[in-house]
Amino acid sequence: MSIYKDFESPKNQPVAEEPPLDFELPRDVIFPDKKLPNEQPQLENISHLRQIILLLQCLELWWGDRNDFYAAGNLTINYSNRQPKPEKFPAPDFFVVRNVERKPRQSWVVWQEDGKYPHIIIELTTDKSSAIDQEFKKQIYQDTFRTPEYFLLDPNNLELTGFILVGGIYQPIEANSHGWLWSQQLNLYLGIHEHQLRYFTDEGLIILTPEEFAKQEKQKSERFAAKLRELGIDPDTI
Repeated sequence: MSIYKDFESPKNQPVAEEPPLDFELPRDVIFPDKKLPNEQPQLENISHLRQIILLLQCLELWWGDRNDFYAAGNLTINYSNRQPKPEKFPAPDFFVVRNVERKPRQSWVVWQEDGKYPHIIIELTTDKSSAIDQEFKKQIYQDTFRTPEYFLLDPNNLELTGFILVGGIYQPIEANSHGWLWSQQLNLYLGIHEHQLRYFTDEGLIILTPEEFAKQEKQKSERFAAKLRELGIDPDTI
């Protein structure tokens, strides 16, 4: 199952800054001067969870032969002993760190990972989380994490926005003619397909889910078997 579309290739886009590799303990963390909401839900509903799982499964399948990245959903990032408590500052819905060992982790502890922060963060924003996602978290990701790319998706209206770190400040990422946003960190587009956030290659191919990939391979196998039978060959004997 592939989707081909004619659209402009990503070009003339500003180059995202990389998170700093130098790391000293303790790091001076400056928090925005903003009162945090008393409660922030970790997972809004089942569709929220399914979207996170979809992003994880598709990327891990696409990068299946790589061992130099870590992707997680709804996982705490520990970066300072002065950071807000988890109930005040929930974990990112989805993030990816590049150039690290691909292995299971209970949380992302910056000082145990050579000072590395996420290279890309995606938040599924809702009415309850909109303020913290668009203001407080955005400032933390920009000023403290210095995460090169930050994307927000509103699952209710499927509005997707993205930012790229340029000169220390997040600048909006311009969408292509199909409304897709280019991620330099993933070397993929992010866009909406059938009411879900999906990945697309720069050639217009949708990145398959494991289920879609299995179905595609089964269909290929069935077509091959049918062709062999047309030639008088029993595919079960091969």
